[in-house]
Amino acid sequence: MEAERLMVLYGDDSVEVRYAGGSRLLLSPCGCEYLYEAAPPAAAHPFQPAATTRQRVAFALSAYREQLLRALDFRNKFASRPYLPSHLIPPERKKILFSDILEVRWPDPTTADLTRFIDSGSVKISSVDGYAHLYLSELQQEFTVEFLCKVSQSSAASLRSSQKNSDYQTGDQYGKSSKKSVAEMSLKQMRTDNKKNEHGCAEGKCREPTIPEDQKDRDEFPLFYTNCSSEYTWVTQRWSVSSYPEEWKYPLFLALMCYNLHTVKNVMKTCEKNNHTSIGADVLIDPETHETVSCLPTALPLSCRAPHLHRWTFCDFFQNRSTEKYSCPQLIQIVWCQGVLYRFIHDRTNITEIYPGDDSFLKSEGAFLGNYFVHYAIQKGTKKREEKMYSVNSLPPDVPGNPYSISSVVTQATNILQYCYKTKLSLTHNYHLCCWKMVPETDGREMLPVLLYEKVIPSIGRLIVYSDHKVHAAFWDGMTLNMVWDFSSSCSKIQVNEDVGWCKFTTPDGVQQLIKISHPGIYERYIRTAIEWCRSLNERKEIPEYTAHSVTEENWYSSLS
Repeated sequence: MEAERLMVLYGDDSVEVRYAGGSRLLLSPCGCEYLYEAAPPAAAHPFQPAATTRQRVAFALSAYREQLLRALDFRNKFASRPYLPSHLIPPERKKILFSDILEVRWPDPTTADLTRFIDSGSVKISSVDGYAHLYLSELQQEFTVEFLCKVSQSSAASLRSSQKNSDYQTGDQYGKSSKKSVAEMSLKQMRTDNKKNEHGCAEGKCREPTIPEDQKDRDEFPLFYTNCSSEYTWVTQRWSVSSYPEEWKYPLFLALMCYNLHTVKNVMKTCEKNNHTSIGADVLIDPETHETVSCLPTALPLSCRAPHLHRWTFCDFFQNRSTEKYSCPQLIQIVWCQGVLYRFIHDRTNITEIYPGDDSFLKSEGAFLGNYFVHYAIQKGTKKREEKMYSVNSLPPDVPGNPYSISSVVTQATNILQYCYKTKLSLTHNYHLCCWKMVPETDGREMLPVLLYEKVIPSIGRLIVYSDHKVHAAFWDGMTLNMVWDFSSSCSKIQVNEDVGWCKFTTPDGVQQLIKISHPGIYERYIRTAIEWCRSLNERKEIPEYTAHSVTEENWYSSLS
């Protein structure tokens, strides 16, 4: 089997894999369909088309099963909802259970000794029932979760399961159910059996939930036991502390609190050893303000309800970096290349993270985004935290013997970041479309941005704002500008580098160029016009009627001189 050379997860959860032998694989966002392109033979004519195979994953050929399994594992590790086809998962990775695992309960910080979860600098938090675990890295920048998930079902079965999940949550929330669920009864039983171990399965001593004693002699079992057994498998996901799904918020809070408690106790021991005064008490929280129960992610259905949204075009960026127009622009979330992992977070605060594979971590965000990277590392002997800052314009030379090059990984991240900027600043909105997130009634129209504001300024141009905070300005001299602006807050001064610190210019002859907002150069008058207009829209919340008082024809021509 060919080894992977490059693996990419795009913004719509689709996956592209490039192999060492030249073959390529595309996986749809939902994971249910794939396209495999074999490497052309050495004696093939340059214009001979490559041999391709496009199939449903459920009917994949045995020759591609191992490659598909690795591609799906990569997708499921970083996507919010996994795709788990039963026939593709090895039998040793599957588990038969007689219950529906809809949610898990995490330890109560007021009763559990969280300092016992520390393991060689990292933190492990396990659910009381042993169905989910969270591991926080020593640098506290990334965490890994493991949880049991039911394999993918047919669309009808998934709909019934979702309805059952909704009914279960409704009954549990409003108290309409007269009987306690089996999960709750089993949870009580495990608590009784594990009086000596308040953490339940936190130390790996977990066992299968059993049917409560008061229901063993009944002919009818609760809802969880009526439909025979279900296949489950362990799913592993990796998330950044800067951006993660809501269901992992509470266990991450426990892990961070656990690390803080461990740090405080170590400092207290050092102070007592040196006859210093104790520095303080433990970290206190109000347990009533945190929900100790989390709903686990569910697997996507076996078939896709919007296969017409699947794209089958490979990205040209990883083949030819000098290409200005890419065949199918897509935002990039994750890139794995030669053992180095790159993560790009495209939220309100854009973040670039690099994991070289030696437990260190590079990060660029805020005003540093794309210009400076901070390198975090833990000294192996002293366990001290080290931080170094690197400028993109002055990277250190390669050190012989190092497993990776700082200059190479930062340059690669910067190139990918600029490609994402070009995609974000284009007027191509199709990267918002995702097949499994689409609402069938609207055919995906709800994911497309709409025009919010439009203004024509005489002798200057036309400015347009879309619902995805994208600004498009077309000036009368033929120049066009695209930028991203945050319209959520009102402020009185010009916001520079608010969301994306770049803007894209297109000249009248079609040449495109990325320009930093902080260093506009000869394009200052265009950027200032767009920024002042965006600022006036921010102030529109207080001004009933919008007037372009800050961008006038007189000001425009005075800036040209």
